Amino acid sequence: MFSDESRFSLQSDSRRTFIWRAPGTRYHQKNTIERHRYGGAGWLVWGGIILGSRTDLHVQSVTMTGHICRDVILEQHVRLFRGAMGAEFLFMDDNARPHRANIVDECLQSQDITRMDYPAYSPDLNPIEHVWDTLGRRIAARQPPPTCLPELRRALLDEWCNIPQDQIDNLILSITRRCKACIASSGRHTPY
Repeated sequence: MFSDESRFSLQSDSRRTFIWRAPGTRYHQKNTIERHRYGGAGWLVWGGIILGSRTDLHVQSVTMTGHICRDVILEQHVRLFRGAMGAEFLFMDDNARPHRANIVDECLQSQDITRMDYPAYSPDLNPIEHVWDTLGRRIAARQPPPTCLPELRRALLDEWCNIPQDQIDNLILSITRRCKACIASSGRHTPY
């Protein structure tokens, strides 16, 4: 299972503004735009994907902590998939600090869940990152767009369920190619 969390906000920060500037003028006031990191109110979501299935989308308003990771993510989602899949189940998260808390490690051990070793700062190796991109594009394409937090929550849950499973499966099956590209580039940017 590939898992991760992502943040979605009411104000999209995906609209890029390109500025053509003369060399050496990068930080001149006329060439800078003030941006807030997350663009306003929003939700933190967590999901997990495997070939042929996915978890329910967990939506929360608070930052992920070790306790939430254990009590909600592992106990309510991951443990059920582990039980259904048996001993071959392998769990991948992104090495974020809450995922490495002692209480999370203890829970994984008690549930006999094997965690995949994962190189730090390698989001391109986790196919769920591309699922977040797809989810964000689907939310942005909604007409009318969500205008309040309850609408955004409903839209996230609806669109998560509407992402075609074969699209998710293709992303998962691309992991071999992604790993080869990462190795070939010595861990630097990969060109796909």
